[in-house]
Formats: sequence, structure tokens, C-alpha cells
Amino acid sequence: MTAPVQTPAEAAPLGPGCSVIGSGAPHLDPSEPAAAIPLETPEYAARWARRQASAHRELYALLDAVRDPELPELSIWDLGVLREVREAGGAITVAITPTYSGCPALAVIREDIAACLTRAGCQGFAIVEETRPPWTTALLSRAACAQLRAGGVAPPVTGPVRCPVCGSAETALVSEFASTACKAHYRCRNCLEPFDHFKMLK
Repeated sequence: MTAPVQTPAEAAPLGPGCSVIGSGAPHLDPSEPAAAIPLETPEYAARWARRQASAHRELYALLDAVRDPELPELSIWDLGVLREVREAGGAITVAITPTYSGCPALAVIREDIAACLTRAGCQGFAIVEETRPPWTTALLSRAACAQLRAGGVAPPVTGPVRCPVCGSAETALVSEFASTACKAHYRCRNCLEPFDHFKMLK
């Protein structure tokens, strides 16, 4: 089955009290080596199908501007933190899922979502945290993996951890923990560059 390709969302209502149309979702860099980027997972494909079927696609697109404070190259959508945008009783609810329990970035993400929606003129919205099912790296998009690699972070892939600088698989684990708990620290034996690896979490 062909994996879904991210394309700008079609025009759709922003939702109650919202008046500004956001930008489209980020795209893959066509120059990125295919071998370095995993295929879309069934988990991500299900998220994308739900987004495309939503009556609030433009709100999803608007929230593509919200970045993860610990990985600013990624949007909260591509990281899998933005779970769903839904409406009930005339109010918009934004559901988010932390990458791990107690993630310190979540408070900043909530503030940034609120600021983004407020600037768009949205009123009466709620931001809720949902932990079931829990977050996994299977929720990341191909765009997220490409952006991680471009930013010097090895993406979570099965098989050997490849250096994001030279692409070599000749790498060595230095520490199970790096700048954040979700990353490990590696060193490339080929180009000798140190780098972080986003851990695989199933």
C-alpha cells in the first residue's frame, strides 16, 4: 500500500470563533537520501487519515507552526505530540500526548498552542493531555525523520544508527542519555563527529 504523502490541507472551516487560515504542513526534502528515512508507519498513516477527514483541517495546519521547544526543527504534529483537534458543544479541544511522562517541554507546548489559537481569534478552546495510547516513535512522520537528520540528530530507525553528518553506520554509543531523556549520545568512527540519536520507542 502506498504511504500517504503530506500535502497542504484543503480549505475547511477553522472552527468556532477562528478566522485566520494557517500554513500547510511541512514537506519532505526531495534531496534527502531515501535510505536514511523510514517509510510512513501505520500509526502515522492513521493519524494523517484522521487529520484529512477532520472538519478542522485548517486548525491542524495552523498548529503546524507550533514547534517542540527541545527539538525546534520539528512541529508538534510531525513529532506526534499533536494527537487530535476536535469539536464538542461548540468548543474546540486540542489533544496532545507527551513523549514521556513528566516531559518538561509539555508546559511550553501548551502555552504555544494557546498563543497560536488566540492570535487566530479562537475563543473557548481547551488543551487536554491524553496518554492512552501512549506516545511512540511510530507516530513520527517521514518529514520529522528527515528534519532530525538535517538538524544533526540521527532519527529513530531499526538497524544500525547512522551518522547524520556522513551517513556512516560505523558509530558507537557514548551515553544512553544526551541533551534530553529521549535521546542518546553517539560518536561516529568514520568522521569522528559526536551526535545525538533519537531513541526508538515502541
